[in-house]
Amino acid sequence: MRAVVQRVNGASVVVDGETVGEIVGQGLCVLVGVTHDDTPEKAAQLARKLWSVRILPGEKSCSDLAAPLLVISQFTLYGDARKGRRPTWNAAAPGEVAEPLVDEVVAQLRKLGAHAETGRFGADMKVSLTNDGPFTVIVEV
Repeated sequence: MRAVVQRVNGASVVVDGETVGEIVGQGLCVLVGVTHDDTPEKAAQLARKLWSVRILPGEKSCSDLAAPLLVISQFTLYGDARKGRRPTWNAAAPGEVAEPLVDEVVAQLRKLGAHAETGRFGADMKVSLTNDGPFTVIVEV
C-alpha cells in the first residue's frame, strides 16, 4: 500500500455537489493507493503508521492530539509514466480488491480511536485542502 500524507488545516471531499467527508482544523489528508499483493494486514500496518506518524506541529501525531484524518482512495498513486506520454495503471489493484482494503485502513484507524472521514470509492471526487507547511510525505507498507 502507498499513501500520500499531507498535514492540513482543514480538508474536504465533494461528490456531485455533496460534501461526503470533511475534517476541520489540524489533521491529515491521506490519499491511499492499493496494489495487487496488498493484504488486510498491510492495511492495519498502514493505519497504525498514519495514527502514530509524528508530522503534526511539535513533532506530534494524530494519536497525540486526537487529530482527524481524511482518507481518500486514489488508484493513480500506482500509475507509471516512465514510458511514453500516457501513464499505465497495471500496478494498481482492481476496484474489487482495492475497495475493501481502503475500507480496512479506515476501520483500523477507527479501532485505534481515530476520527476518520472518507471520500467515496470510485467516484469523481473534488478534494480541497489547506496544506499546512506545506508538509507532504509518502508512506509505503
